[in-house]
Order: sequence, then C-alpha cells, then structure tokens
Amino acid sequence: MSEKRPPAPKGGGPGRKKFEKPKNAGKTFSRLLAYVVKNKALLVLIAFLVILSSGAAVFGTFMLSPLIDTIDEAVRGNTEISAATAKIAKTLAIMASVYISGAAAQYIYARLMLNLSQSTLNVIRHDLFSHLQDLPIKFFDTHTHGELMSRFTNDVDTLREAISQGMVQMLTSALSVVGVFIMMMIISPILTAFVIVMLVLVTFIIKFVGKRSAKYFRKQQAAVGKVNGYIEELIEGQKVVKVFCHERSTKGGFSELSEELRRSATNANTYASILMPIMNNISYINYAATAIVGATMLVKGGPSGALGALTLGGLISFLQYTRQFFQPLTQVSQQFNNFLAALAGAERIFDIIDTPPEEDDGYVKLVNAKTDENGDITETEEFTGMWAWKHPHSADGTVTYTPLHGEVVFDDVTFSYDGKKDVLKNISLCAKAGEKIAFVGSTGAGKTTITNLINRFYDVPDGKIRYDGINIKKIKKDDLRRSLAMVLQDTHLFTGTVRENIAYGKLDATDEEIVAAAKLANADSFITRLPQGYDTLLSGDGANISQGQRQLLAIARAAVANPPVLILD
Repeated sequence: MSEKRPPAPKGGGPGRKKFEKPKNAGKTFSRLLAYVVKNKALLVLIAFLVILSSGAAVFGTFMLSPLIDTIDEAVRGNTEISAATAKIAKTLAIMASVYISGAAAQYIYARLMLNLSQSTLNVIRHDLFSHLQDLPIKFFDTHTHGELMSRFTNDVDTLREAISQGMVQMLTSALSVVGVFIMMMIISPILTAFVIVMLVLVTFIIKFVGKRSAKYFRKQQAAVGKVNGYIEELIEGQKVVKVFCHERSTKGGFSELSEELRRSATNANTYASILMPIMNNISYINYAATAIVGATMLVKGGPSGALGALTLGGLISFLQYTRQFFQPLTQVSQQFNNFLAALAGAERIFDIIDTPPEEDDGYVKLVNAKTDENGDITETEEFTGMWAWKHPHSADGTVTYTPLHGEVVFDDVTFSYDGKKDVLKNISLCAKAGEKIAFVGSTGAGKTTITNLINRFYDVPDGKIRYDGINIKKIKKDDLRRSLAMVLQDTHLFTGTVRENIAYGKLDATDEEIVAAAKLANADSFITRLPQGYDTLLSGDGANISQGQRQLLAIARAAVANPPVLILD
C-alpha cells in the first residue's frame, strides 16, 4: 500500500535543493559559544593558562633586550666580565623559568581543551538527537537519511576541530598580538608605526581572501550533505539498482554531485591555501624592512639619538616581536578558514534544532481505569487491564471517562500532503471495535495516508477523525499511538536479539508474552530454528533473515502490545 508522498530531496535529480545562504555568522558563533561556556570553571582555568602561556612568550622575548645589551656592553669593555657573566646567568635563568612555565601552561590547557571540546560536542549531539525525536514524520519524509547523518558526522567533526583548536588558537593569537604590540611600543614607537602600515595591508588581504573562502566553505558543507544522502540512498537500494540495470545512470548522478563537491572544495581550499604563503612573504618583507630601518636608527640615532632611543638588544627584541606579531595573524587567518567551515556546519546543526517540534495540543489522555460498585468508570494508578479516555471539559470543569474500544470513524475527510493535490477527498468510513477492514485500491489511492492520519503523523485540515467518539485532535499523540499498533510497509528491525526486537512493541513484556505474540504472528516456528532461537542476534536491519521473516517479526512486535486497533500497512 503506497501512494505519493512529499518528495525527499534526492542527490541527483531535479528535486534536490539549491544552496541557501546561511544565517548570521555572528549569531551562530554566539550560540556556539553559549554551549562552550556551560562549563565555566574549566573555561576560566583554560583562559588563565592561555594568558600565562601567551604572557610567557611575550616576556621571554623581551628578556632578549637586556641579555644582548649586557653582552654588547661587555664586548665594548664598558662592563667587567665577571659582572656581565653574573647578569647574563641571571637573565638566562629568568628566561628559562618563564619559557618552562609557558610550555607547561600550554600543555595543560591543550589537554583541558580536549576535555572541554568533547563535553561540548556531547551536549550538542545530545540536543540534536533529542530534537530529532520530537520532529514530525513530515520532516523525515522531506530529508534524506544521508543528509541527516552528515550533521552527526561531518558537521560535528568540523565543530570538534574548531572548538579544540580554533578557539584557543584565536584567543592565544589575540593575546599575543596585544602583548607584542604593547612591548613594541615600549621599545620603539617609530618602528611600531612602520609595522602598523604593513598591518593595514595584511588586514585588507585577510578580509579579501576570507570573504571569498567563506562562501565556498559553506557550499562545500552543503555539497557534502548531498553526496552523503545520495550514497546512502543508493547503497540502501542497491538491489533495485541492479535489478533494473541502472548502474550507469547512478554513476552519472554521483559524478554530478561529486563534481559539485570538487568545485566547492577546490575553490574553498584554493583561497585557504594561498593565504598562508601570502602572509609568510609579507612577514619576511616586514622583517627585512624593519631591520633596515632599525639598523639605520641604531647607527645614526643610537641609544638617545634624534631618530629615537634604541639599543642593539632592543632592536633584536623588536625584530623577534615583528615575527611574533605577524605569526599569530597568519595562524588566525589559517584557522579562520577552518572556523568558517565549522560555523557552516554549526548553522546546519542549529537549523535542525530550530525546526519546530511536532505540535500536540491534545488534552484527552489514556489512563488505567476500573468500574466501581455503581458501574461508573473511575481512574486508578494500578494496572487493571482496562483503559479509558480521560476527557476534561473546560466549560464546566467536569471529567468524563470513555472506555477504550478502538472504534474509528472518518467523517468527510479531505487531505493533501502539499496543499495542492488532494490524496483523500470527502472520505467517510466507520471501523467498529472487533471488525477487520481491508482497504483495496490502486497505488496512490490513499491507503497508507489513512493509516498516517489515524496515528496523527499528519493532521487533517478538513473533516474529522473520531476515535471512540472523540476527535483525535483532542487526544494527546503519545496516548493515541499507545492505543494503536502498526506494521509498516518497509519493515525495520533494530540491532539486537529477536527477543528484544519483538519486545520493542512493549518494553516490559514477559518472555511468555513475547512467545505468545510470535506464535500469533506465525513466527515462532522459524525463530526456534534459528541458531540461538529468540536470543539470535539480528544486525543490519535483520539482514541475516529473509524479508518474509522480518515481516513476521514486525507483526509479532505489534501483536505483543495487544492494542485494540492493529493496522497492517
């Protein structure tokens, strides 16, 4: 029983979606940061260690100035050798302790950042998976499995790299740039002004390249999702492909998607790759130019000349600072591309999390019930085997209890998946408790749609469906579905034993109930012939048993719930 459903976006056909521009990158980053700062104590400790490590690198370079000046004074004969040696030893000891402290801080915060990133990703994965469980069937009908899986694999993986490496690198680089800039200003404001001129050029290049790289990284992430969806779809339907000899056409569809991914990835990585060589060369040019200007100042100006106070040690420290100044900018520019890819992945993840969950405005609940001595139905906490619909009436505040029988009535129901073409039109029918009713019709007549509407996978815009005389829109979806059991066209079994798969219909089912349900579905005979019987492990959607046997297990899974309404699609 099947009919036309809303088409899922396929990888190679005309139904696939075009690339859409992502949301605001700043908003996405703020939302991602909100996940990271949940572990505040660990984040504060990491920030302290990052500051310590960056400060050690900046201060260690500054100590080169007194070290070189002391050596210079000794060489010139302005300082006694013994006094210079003692001062050099003291300076080297200070530098060693500073660098060791910085290295230890860097090692510790790197390990802590791994823990922070993994715990953050665990929360994001949990939120993503939990929200998927709350989405309506319509969402899964319009998204391929591979597309959704790419959120958990590719997109989460890019986030891991960004959080564990990118964020710390950017913070370290920012602190280094600020610290180095302050020290350069202390050593020589004139040379610092010269470096700032080069910085303007670097900023322009980063902005120019980064803007173009971001666009292609977003396209690359979208293309990866399409390729995954196409591959998953074709692997799942490989038997159908081979039966109809469509191997060549599927290769063509894959080639088209793969080419789209190649173009996006090539463009993205081209801009990402050229940025580092450009930055390095600018750094070398700046180093050489600064050395020339600094040497001129040193020769013609000296420690207190007209061109500004500058010593040999100060010049050497300043030249080291120029490398340290541009190196973080180079690292940031490199991490920036990875971070853009991570933001593109984060946007795709948040798009799903932001998808409105399945709405349920029902208020009628299914409760355990019993009949008192007056013959009235009352609610009870104990399991009695009797169920009733608890229907509160807001008008007068009363509550009525309707016994669960399983009578289903369609009253002039019209329904369309896309709002344009009606799949059902003015359908009226009545299925009384205890009746067995079969829907017979051509493919696309709406048989499966009827079962979807009974379960409230979709709500009807026109007409009414009543369950035991109650409009099903008033019944809470969880309670409605607990009173139904359904065997789908496409049988799906979970990885686990035969016993566990049958018990999925009733998680607290006893072994006797499981065997009874299997016998009712005529599955017991083949189950007992399996190597471990009911404890035989099924894997790969039950690939180690036949299609017919999988169908029997699906029927047994529905039968163990023992519902008043059983739907066989």
